[in-house]
Amino acid sequence: MTDSTYFRKGFGLKGAIEGVLAADYHSALIEAFKTGGYRLTAGPLEFRLAREFGFCYGVDRAVEYAYETRAKFPDRSLVLVGEIIHNPHVNHKLESMGIQFLHRDAAGTFDFSSLTADHVVILPAFGVTIQDFTTLRAIGCVLVDTTCGSVLNVWKRVESYARDGYTAVIHGKHWHEETKATASQVTKFPQGRYLVVLNMEEAREVCRFILEGTDLAAIQRRFGPAASEHFDFERDLLRVGIANQTTMLSRESLAIAEEFRQTMIARWGSEHEAEHVRTFDTICSATQERQDAVVQLLEEPLDVMLVVGGYNSSNTCHLAALCERRGVTTYHIEDADCIDPAAGTIRHQPVGAKKETTRSDWLGSSRRIGLTAGASTPNNKIGETVVRVAATAGIDPATLVR
Repeated sequence: MTDSTYFRKGFGLKGAIEGVLAADYHSALIEAFKTGGYRLTAGPLEFRLAREFGFCYGVDRAVEYAYETRAKFPDRSLVLVGEIIHNPHVNHKLESMGIQFLHRDAAGTFDFSSLTADHVVILPAFGVTIQDFTTLRAIGCVLVDTTCGSVLNVWKRVESYARDGYTAVIHGKHWHEETKATASQVTKFPQGRYLVVLNMEEAREVCRFILEGTDLAAIQRRFGPAASEHFDFERDLLRVGIANQTTMLSRESLAIAEEFRQTMIARWGSEHEAEHVRTFDTICSATQERQDAVVQLLEEPLDVMLVVGGYNSSNTCHLAALCERRGVTTYHIEDADCIDPAAGTIRHQPVGAKKETTRSDWLGSSRRIGLTAGASTPNNKIGETVVRVAATAGIDPATLVR
């Protein structure tokens, strides 16, 4: 789609916004890490940074495009559908630039009634549902689409499943913006169906139903909100295609795909596998790279691991879970403000929890500090975290970068 009200490839204003982006997100401390082999020593502390961390290409592009949009339309009303990415610092920056945020209501929908053709509307990196996109096009406002390329790849896969009569089984969080947008792709076809499974436990429950036809009412109750409208568990699970929210744990996504493949073989025979199941790894490369880098980092002895990023960031939460499963004490913090050097405390969200908790004397005798950050975390937030950890240990932050 190419017209005067839809933009996906930027405005050619990168040069005009580079200085502002650097001022908002650059960190000299992170550059010091890179030149020092991703290690930095400060007094008795040794910090070790994962080799892949922070902003990925898709996030970089989305943030840059939002800044370009403000520069391109300085006098227009700018509106963002949801959050550009799941990082509060970045979203607050955009709000300070006069970009209005639209949020879902209690029913999970956006209210576009206040928008007119005079508005410029930014679509987030997660994308939006087909229904929301159609509504916005009908309004006639300018649309600036920052949807990540990796997300678009999943959409193409899910669309092909629906077109060919396969139900899209999506490993993801059915309430997450990206998964909502991905699932909506099946609605391009009258026979399109989807079912979202959160984890291996849910995947196995669905597979048991496929094999054994277990309690229909129970499975309908459990997966009702995670299934497409009028989903028929007896009819719509005969042929399935596997996809995933791009930020899920890669190993679990692949294991879930294999669980469905083996289930269909068990029911229909290996000679009919292709007729009943299609699988495709749609984890984005950036998510995989950050997970792999954390695994590599944890091969070294560490006393504590800090994971920096939004609590509602799926890829960040999965990084924290990956660290904890490897047996290292892990703190998922939203940003450096969670660390109070004077009090010696840290506010963090424990893996699997939905609320922050505070721990005193969290650093203790720890000397080897591991660091990583989600794909939506800017470098300056990681650098500020290092400064606060050093201050907690009584180290003058001015000595960190010379």
